[in-house]
Amino acid sequence: MGVIDEVHGDLDADISLDEFRDAVEEKVEQMGGLADEETAAMLIAHELDESEVNGVADIEPGIEEVKFVAKVTSIGDVRTFERDGDDAEDGHVLNVDVADETGSIRISLWDEQAQAADEQLETGQVLRIKGRPTDGYSGTEVNVDQVEPDEDTEVDVQVQDSYSVSDLSLGLSDVNLQGKLLDTGTVRTFDRDDGSEGRVANLTVGDETGRIRITLWDERADAAEELDPDIAVEIVDGYVRERDGNLELHVGNRGAVEEIDADIEYVPESTSIADLEIGDTADIVGVIRSTDPKRTFDRDDGSEGQVKNVRVQDETGDIRVALWGEKADRELAPGDKAAFADVSIKDGWADDIEASAGWQSTISVLDSDSPTDAGSDDADETAQSETGLDAFGNGSDGSGGSGDSGGDDAERATDSGATTETMTTTTTADGEYVEFTGTVVQAGNPVVLDDGEETVSVETNADVHLGQEVTARGERRGGKIDAEDVF
Repeated sequence: MGVIDEVHGDLDADISLDEFRDAVEEKVEQMGGLADEETAAMLIAHELDESEVNGVADIEPGIEEVKFVAKVTSIGDVRTFERDGDDAEDGHVLNVDVADETGSIRISLWDEQAQAADEQLETGQVLRIKGRPTDGYSGTEVNVDQVEPDEDTEVDVQVQDSYSVSDLSLGLSDVNLQGKLLDTGTVRTFDRDDGSEGRVANLTVGDETGRIRITLWDERADAAEELDPDIAVEIVDGYVRERDGNLELHVGNRGAVEEIDADIEYVPESTSIADLEIGDTADIVGVIRSTDPKRTFDRDDGSEGQVKNVRVQDETGDIRVALWGEKADRELAPGDKAAFADVSIKDGWADDIEASAGWQSTISVLDSDSPTDAGSDDADETAQSETGLDAFGNGSDGSGGSGDSGGDDAERATDSGATTETMTTTTTADGEYVEFTGTVVQAGNPVVLDDGEETVSVETNADVHLGQEVTARGERRGGKIDAEDVF
């Protein structure tokens, strides 16, 4: 066995012995006799090893040549362009998106290759590719020198016409997905390396299988401020990327986000409040029991921030959730059932824990009958009892009215499920001295108590907490008690 055969036998690169011999002879000729066959063979072997990459994720501009195997995920149209020179023939280019288990990348085929691929290439086909990486419009691209089908290699990347959230994997492109719009963000601007201004915004979409963050770029970013949560949307021609260990679906100028007429169910997973621990990033589903006014503050850099605290309760306990930045603008009212996704659990005030909802978090107001993994019939009854917080939802002070507005109280109770007859038989006459025992479903002043049959507002400065059973003693007028004592 000659030295060329030995060097070739040690190669990991996919190149035939005849091709390797030709490359060695060419290298010897290029070096003008300064290298013998053994030296030339070692140089060629080094170049070949450098061009082999472990996956698409390793490809970047600056590498002279790469060889890799990937699956076709989408095929563009052949475009024709004019070359410089009066006698120059028109050029042709075909862009193809390919992917492996590590990521996706666009490859460009030119002229005869482009025309042949347009007729023969199919989505889902596995290709063995050799080319030169370059910095393209949508990121790193590869200008193809050689390409051929590889029927013997498996590439674990799904390719289909439409996807659900659970189908998505890193490297997918040309993704169409329908889902329920759960949350929207604002458009942010940034400076690109070339001096131009870019625009980006985020949405969160969910379906029966899960949820995913959508990142909208440039012209598509406006959709984040034009669309409202709770509608059904379709993501067209998205591509999957990874950020902080999580998959995201990106939409550039080739893609779109469109409102559709569809009924798409999203069932959030959640962790019971009693099971939350400091350091967790968790999803919480519960009923809003109280909301504080939004507050503004000055950051160290001189900018103004804002925060709003809400108290959320499920059947296992309650927790304060701090809504930061644009999340503080969300309209949440006592009695709303809401899901808080990707919140950080931190050490709170008075040895308690609290949840923090920042820009990466998602806030969704749910239908009152939406099921939850951590929920139960008891939780739904708490949230939707006939005389629960809904009876107080329209009062400007949250108290449910005064003795002068008993008719309004009855109307609100009727709207939330109680009848006027029930209201008459369960309401004590105005001015009567009473004791009322119930569970605290809203803390602060007023305190709201619920005994399972009716809900009353209690004017008191007593220090009580959500879920505590207390007795209020004092003069009652309509649905309100002016408490002398709470114990």
